[in-house]
Amino acid sequence: MNTRTRTVLAAALVLGIAAGPAVPASALGAAPSVTATTAYDPPDTEALRAVIAGLPDDGATAALVRLSGSDGSWRGSSGVHDLRTNRPADPDARFRAGSVTKVFTAATVLQLAAERKVGLDRPVRDYLPEDVPAAYGKVTVRQLLNHTSGLPSPDFPGSTTEDYYANRFHVFSPREMVASATAKKELFPAGTRQNYSNIGYTVAGLLIEKVTGHSYESEVTRRILKPLGLHGTSLPGTDPRIHGPHNHGYQKLVRADGTTVLRDASVWSVTDGWAAGDIISTSADLEHFIRALFSGEVVRGPLLEEMFTLPDASVRDYSTGGPAAYSVGLTSWKLGGRQIWGKTGGRWGYNAGIGSARDLSRTLVYSINSTDAKGRNTNAVVMNLIVTAFGEPSRD
Repeated sequence: MNTRTRTVLAAALVLGIAAGPAVPASALGAAPSVTATTAYDPPDTEALRAVIAGLPDDGATAALVRLSGSDGSWRGSSGVHDLRTNRPADPDARFRAGSVTKVFTAATVLQLAAERKVGLDRPVRDYLPEDVPAAYGKVTVRQLLNHTSGLPSPDFPGSTTEDYYANRFHVFSPREMVASATAKKELFPAGTRQNYSNIGYTVAGLLIEKVTGHSYESEVTRRILKPLGLHGTSLPGTDPRIHGPHNHGYQKLVRADGTTVLRDASVWSVTDGWAAGDIISTSADLEHFIRALFSGEVVRGPLLEEMFTLPDASVRDYSTGGPAAYSVGLTSWKLGGRQIWGKTGGRWGYNAGIGSARDLSRTLVYSINSTDAKGRNTNAVVMNLIVTAFGEPSRD
């Protein structure tokens, strides 16, 4: 991979680093049929093995990979369960999926829109007048979900990895985070730019609770986890532990003398992410989820297309000036000459991702136990895995 290609893909990935039956199908429209039309060569299993070989190393301690599609499938794992025993990584382990949570949150809001409980073009303040001040009165629900709201990020205690580690058991309140963000000046007028951040999905979590009268966690569980049988997936709330089998995640920290040390990051509160980034899952569950989602089993009818529709071409990325890359819940990449949709995520000790061609002719799910999962640079195993699975990014 040349330097420019690596830079393009890294920039696209690093930002990924937050009761009752569902509405009947007849009310949502028929689920679309998905026919595999994208021509892929059979998986290059030797290349895939090579990408995750040699773990643990300085950048990662374990890797879990599932690749599937019309041309065949491959499962792989490498590395260790933990650095104390060095026993092999559990291929069925649970892991923190980070911002992959946003896909579940967006799908839940779209279900509420299908039930006419939420209007995507209505101001969020109509639903949350106590949380969204008049200064942000024009921000719509859709703008929360496609990162065009202009909302700034809230303040957090500390600014370094070492600070975050020291505060790893701090419990953040969603409402306090929203209040911190909305007390600031907007980054840009709503709908004019795109800026990837967690805050829109924190507001979306509050919206789900307000509209349904139930907790965010119970609604996602009722609407998505239980119907799909995602038994290895959970929303931890204030619990900092990963319950069930899991491979330990480690975070590289800098000592006072400038040397580095690895700390076990497996037990770490994720309340700062909440509806934007707290989900725990397995590679099998996420593979089932993305196939069901793209097939129309989770969000049905025209509203599913919101997840595959980018903002108008006039909307540019706030930081880079490049084209908008985020739809409602998903990210779009051009890889191997094809458009790939999915989501990446990063929590301390863990990088995760899901991605697929729209027609499900190739899907990829991975969990990489990165030692700098939220760093400025994309983990090399993640980058090489995505390119091996889908091809190099467009140079356009």
